[in-house]
Amino acid sequence: MKSITELMSLKGRKALLTGGAGHIGLALSQTLVELGAIVAIADMYEEDCKKRAGELNEIGIGRAWALPVNLLEEQSTRQAVKTAIQQEGGLDILIHCAAFVGTTNFPGWGVPFDQQSLTAWDAALRVNLSAAFIMAQESHQALEISGHGSVIFVSSIYGMVGPDMSLYEATTMTNPAGYGASKAGLLQLTRYLATVFAPKVRVNAITPGGVWRGQPELFVNRYEKRTPMGRMGVEEDFKGAVAYLASDLSAYVTGQNLVVDGGWTAW
Repeated sequence: MKSITELMSLKGRKALLTGGAGHIGLALSQTLVELGAIVAIADMYEEDCKKRAGELNEIGIGRAWALPVNLLEEQSTRQAVKTAIQQEGGLDILIHCAAFVGTTNFPGWGVPFDQQSLTAWDAALRVNLSAAFIMAQESHQALEISGHGSVIFVSSIYGMVGPDMSLYEATTMTNPAGYGASKAGLLQLTRYLATVFAPKVRVNAITPGGVWRGQPELFVNRYEKRTPMGRMGVEEDFKGAVAYLASDLSAYVTGQNLVVDGGWTAW
């Protein structure tokens, strides 16, 4: 019987992480590298990817490298997966964290519902959901060969429940319809792929609640009062979730949604 340390280890495992230069991407990539993985940091801008990879390589356990990708474009998305597999000599872990979020600067996105554009809706679904479908297709064979194949999609509480718009009153913050719709789609794609990719590849989701990033005090106070644990999340809260789902600690877990929301969806 393996020890917990052995089950948790990702030494030598090869990972591809979209959104790797972002906030939650930092926590997830740090975890992978700390546990010994080789991580392709995939994000929109090459310099951001290189900067994040350089920071991670100072940890000195696993290692990271930059892989720029435009998830709005199918060919760029497919090629990024192919490049990761070719350069790393295979793939064990695929994590899709990149997303259009409420603060994404895109015309017709972070505006009242009646002003939200179909162009913004389509772009959000392409990045948040369609990219996950494309990458799953491209990585399926390599993940099967791995013997430890694990796919993790990062969803949101707004893929599970509707938004409480009263939280945003008297602030400049918004909650675009395409965000929740795409994140809900990720949860269903998780369940679909879990059955289609079984038994050789596991597919699960992590669902974060609201994460503190200097939002207006009015919003933060409202959010914290509505959360059983009385605070917003921080990036570190997601390290345990990805360590569990990426490693053999969860070898008999697939098709599940690990909710890390301080109890937000419990009532």
